[in-house]
Amino acid sequence: MFDLSVLLKIIIVSASGALVPGPLTASATTLGVKNGWKAGLRIAFGHTLVEFPLVISIAYGLETIFQIPSIKFFLGLVGGSFLLFFGCLTVKDALYVRSSDFQNTKSKHNSSLFVGVILTLFNPYFIAWWLGVGSTLMMQVLTSISLFVVIVFYLAHVWLDYVWLMFISTVGSASKINLKLYKIILIVLSIIIFYFGINLITSTIF
Repeated sequence: MFDLSVLLKIIIVSASGALVPGPLTASATTLGVKNGWKAGLRIAFGHTLVEFPLVISIAYGLETIFQIPSIKFFLGLVGGSFLLFFGCLTVKDALYVRSSDFQNTKSKHNSSLFVGVILTLFNPYFIAWWLGVGSTLMMQVLTSISLFVVIVFYLAHVWLDYVWLMFISTVGSASKINLKLYKIILIVLSIIIFYFGINLITSTIF
């Protein structure tokens, strides 16, 4: 069903969305000061409550159009373009990220779970990632659509959110984050994302 190369691809592409500083990362840092790793766990779970139903909807919605050549061609081009776009955003974040980028979200809510749900539900970049990149990744790696297969796919994707958000909330302070190492990780990820984007576009056209 899944080989190691497929799982690795899911993890690497997923990292393009999980590790870039954003509302969830900033909230995990802020709430982690008081609640430690549990804040990250609750935020990640709130994120999952919104994300998993979206993944199910995309998986079963795409199943009926997988066999249409024109749809495959369109999704291949769009997905490849989105990968290049997110690669550019990752490079930008690597070049310009600062300590303040991890601290600029202040929540008035004490519930980390609520924060995870709201910041996911109303994040247009999250929706765009799944419609543009996530859906194409699913189309490439899922040879058949079943609830079990989709769950395995999702678990290969979502564990990184939990690890990252729990790590950030445990750190609780941008001063403890090695920004140089963080930038190197983002650069390496961007190169790999560019590769996947270019490969997807060329394989779609030729």
